[in-house]
Amino acid sequence: MATLAYAQLDLEPALVPPVWWYEVRNILLVNERRRRISQRESTDFIRELDELPIRVSEIPKHSTLLDLARNYRLTVYDAAYLELAQRHGVPLATLDKALRAAAQPAGIALLA
Repeated sequence: MATLAYAQLDLEPALVPPVWWYEVRNILLVNERRRRISQRESTDFIRELDELPIRVSEIPKHSTLLDLARNYRLTVYDAAYLELAQRHGVPLATLDKALRAAAQPAGIALLA
């Protein structure tokens, strides 16, 4: 899945919700604290990530986001990804089980 998503970047830019920016940095920080990676590795990763064609989308309407979270029993954070894929008509790239399960009934294709 990760390889497919990465390969997709050669064809078109990725579109992510604003929360993605924070999630990536939080994951790095958590892994630093658990001594899985160093601060230097986090910095290098962010530098490499900044070179990829990734666009942060605009903030969606709050009612749409909350409706999706309620209807599919998702966190608001996960619903942001679902809403973005739905609004832009693009496939969803995720390993999250709940988000993958919500994609089909929401009419969202998954990046296999």
